[in-house]
Amino acid sequence: MNAVTADMKTELNHAADQSGQASLLRFITAGSVDDGKSTLIGRLLYDSKGIFADQLAAVSRSKHKRTVGDTIDLSLLTDGLEAEREQGITIDVAYRYFATPKRKFIIADTPGHEQYTRNMVTGASTADAVIILVDVSKVKLGDDGSVELLTQTKRHSTIAKLLQIEHVIVAVNKMDLVHYDRNVYDRIVGAYTEFANSLGLKDITAIPLSALEGSNVVERGDNMPWYEGPTLIELLESISVYDETHDAPFRFPVQLVARHNGHEANDFRGYMGRIESGKVTVGDKLVVQPSGVEATVKEIQTFDGALQTAVAGQSVTLLLNEYVDVSRGDVLAGAAHPATLLKQVEADVCWMADEPLDLRRKYWLKHGTRQTMAKVKAIENILDVNTQQRHAAKGLKLNDIARIELAVQQPLAADAYEDIRATGAFILIDEVTHQTVAAGMIRLGE
Repeated sequence: MNAVTADMKTELNHAADQSGQASLLRFITAGSVDDGKSTLIGRLLYDSKGIFADQLAAVSRSKHKRTVGDTIDLSLLTDGLEAEREQGITIDVAYRYFATPKRKFIIADTPGHEQYTRNMVTGASTADAVIILVDVSKVKLGDDGSVELLTQTKRHSTIAKLLQIEHVIVAVNKMDLVHYDRNVYDRIVGAYTEFANSLGLKDITAIPLSALEGSNVVERGDNMPWYEGPTLIELLESISVYDETHDAPFRFPVQLVARHNGHEANDFRGYMGRIESGKVTVGDKLVVQPSGVEATVKEIQTFDGALQTAVAGQSVTLLLNEYVDVSRGDVLAGAAHPATLLKQVEADVCWMADEPLDLRRKYWLKHGTRQTMAKVKAIENILDVNTQQRHAAKGLKLNDIARIELAVQQPLAADAYEDIRATGAFILIDEVTHQTVAAGMIRLGE
């Protein structure tokens, strides 16, 4: 796989800016309960003029407002469920859209409570960046120089690493509660950096801010003259987003086999789906997986007409020169770099169900467009998010993160999650209740 240098990414983003097309950044907020995630997003929306007057009016009249007088409770802009407003916590993932002249954004406000960690996994699965909030009032600062971060901070950072989120922003929030003390900020950032290094997180940027007062969120605060870095919105606008899947091998999970309506003479047979990685050109040699039969691309059809070449992210219909057996759930891959066929799968999973894992049961495994039966053969180890140590376990319960071994009924055309997300991810489904019980990331050669 060809590497993309930082200079190339910068040039691509610069080219997009010059063409007038604002790039899109998907990011999430994560942290413990009451760290100020919803208030931070509310401040971003409010100060960047990303909300309408009627929304402001509705929030101002809310019976669950926790501010005094005419002051707006910005957290209510994202806490949409009645239960969230009553309890003052985020339960579900709230998605919000806003834009600045430089970029468009989709925010996922994820829950902080440990009970809803599974919802954080959902929001993080498509994110380019994560803002991890650290509440300065909750961090234990010892007289001996020690700093104890919250378990949820470690848990969310671990999930960010497992899901391969490229950019991590550490927002040290509520600096007003410690009188904007630089020493407190430096100690917290030092402790987080040490923990992040043990995880293997690389692109980390820290910002001191007060979401309640708006310092260093959109506008720079006068109360922290010692901080010379960008504001949060400036940082979000400058993050380089390059879709690595464009350079990965071609992967095309087949969603539907399209035939003509039966009243035409031509024998039209097309394979419909979304290109998850790489590119395809008329004349390319492909392999049908798992069967291994090779074929050549005859045409690439779209709603707007035929294409010579199509790339990752496009939904197309592929026509082949050869008559081959292709069904929904199969993967069309580049013949030179096919996916790995797996009957035994090693993966990291986050258990998302209230009911614990039952090793005696079978589960549905959904991988791309293929659904097959699977059985957990073994729990290799479970991850302690505090120490980053893995240890033996006999079972999995809600929010546990573990390395497991699966046996699947039909082979999967898969890649390592860190190489291609779409063909490296799967979910497990309870065959009785049809509830998603786990989200998994496939690991190869580890």
